[in-house]
Amino acid sequence: MKKQSSLFNRKDLVAYFIIAGIGALIQLLAGGLLKDWFRMSYESTILPAYFVSLIAGFILTKLFAFNARQTKQTQREMIKFLLVATFSGFVTWFFSVTPYSAISRNYADYFIQIPYSIKRINVTQVSTTVTGMGFSFVSNYVLHKSFTFKSSGFYDRFKDLIK
Repeated sequence: MKKQSSLFNRKDLVAYFIIAGIGALIQLLAGGLLKDWFRMSYESTILPAYFVSLIAGFILTKLFAFNARQTKQTQREMIKFLLVATFSGFVTWFFSVTPYSAISRNYADYFIQIPYSIKRINVTQVSTTVTGMGFSFVSNYVLHKSFTFKSSGFYDRFKDLIK
């Protein structure tokens, strides 16, 4: 069976989407907690929440991507991971704040109430954050696959795990 080397093949995207999805959920939760607990503005919560989710993302990718026996590569991959993640954090921020600013100039934020709770969710902010995460997903996927984890075997091990 010939090994598929395409950058955007389905199995790689599914495997990466699962890991990125966990990070996205953590990022949304962290952003909400930062806004509620520390009374931070929406714009100022995006990067700290992204970097909180980065910790979980690093742990997940460390479990699947880094070979613990190759300590020299672990340090190199960790640095590359942080470089890519920092770039993608700014991608997330830009593509979250820019649409939110445009929308909020013309429309009021839309909220939904969580049933049986006092918590209200700002759907406008969540939607623009998810937009930013989508752009970040693409940059992270391309850069991690072609740069950070090129020879680590992450995708093959994770695809075998989810079969």
